[in-house]
Amino acid sequence: MEILIDPDLAVKRRRRAARAFDPKAAFLLDIAAEELSLRLSAIERRFDDAVELFGATGAAASACLATGKIDAFKSVEVAPDARPTLLAESFEDVPLEAESVNLVIAPLCLHLVNDLPGSLIRIRRALKPDGFFMAATPGVGTLAELNDVLLETDIALHGGASPRVVPFGEVRAMGALLQRAGFSLPVADVETYTVRYDSLFALMADLRAMGMTNSLAARSRRPVSRRYFLEAARRYQEKYADPDGRIRATFSLIFLSGWAPHDSQQKPLRPGSAKMRLEDAIRQAAAAADDEKP
Repeated sequence: MEILIDPDLAVKRRRRAARAFDPKAAFLLDIAAEELSLRLSAIERRFDDAVELFGATGAAASACLATGKIDAFKSVEVAPDARPTLLAESFEDVPLEAESVNLVIAPLCLHLVNDLPGSLIRIRRALKPDGFFMAATPGVGTLAELNDVLLETDIALHGGASPRVVPFGEVRAMGALLQRAGFSLPVADVETYTVRYDSLFALMADLRAMGMTNSLAARSRRPVSRRYFLEAARRYQEKYADPDGRIRATFSLIFLSGWAPHDSQQKPLRPGSAKMRLEDAIRQAAAAADDEKP
């Protein structure tokens, strides 16, 4: 297993954010919460044993409770200040008994896991048969502008690039991971949001408040100077500012869902079991359409 994330540092950053909680900086969690609750509201069933994994502010749990589809939520968190039901040692932990819950939501935490296939398998095992899983996670394109200017600044000042932004997942790959983990009826889609800031420093303050600053294991240990940030801010302003001078930051959120397998669920047909070839069906449909023309 490749170690991309420093697990201890990721936990440290989340705990620092929880201690100095800033509601204004939680906008990304609020967006994820709203989208997850909309998806949950479309499901025609209730869930009597739900868990929020590493939700930080609890916004996703609150929004999902408001749908009337859930009786109560437990929470799993790495930050004691978030007052969780269960305290985990790291984002890799899924401290739930097998087949113990029928809904798990994971808002903005899967990008901090090194063994993502393993975590998804543990989540699926924690679900009762026909239990439901939903997640929101940053995807490819998130903080692309920041990544670009930091790499440029590293090369200009230090003669080489150092990784400073997490390599986020691609939507199709994330959907495939759900299937690999044993989820039935997996779904993955993506929504992209553009947020504007007065400067790079305002963006960095929000990322720090969300616990989303650099937790990469391969990060540079070189102290970051004031000159470095001033140069990065200048480059950001030159490349990604709007006419009014404010800079743009992209956040692409991938929304995932899947079910723990159950005999009652719709299943795909076995290969070769179709009674008509796809090509013949298309031709038949085309011929029927021609017959209907005046």
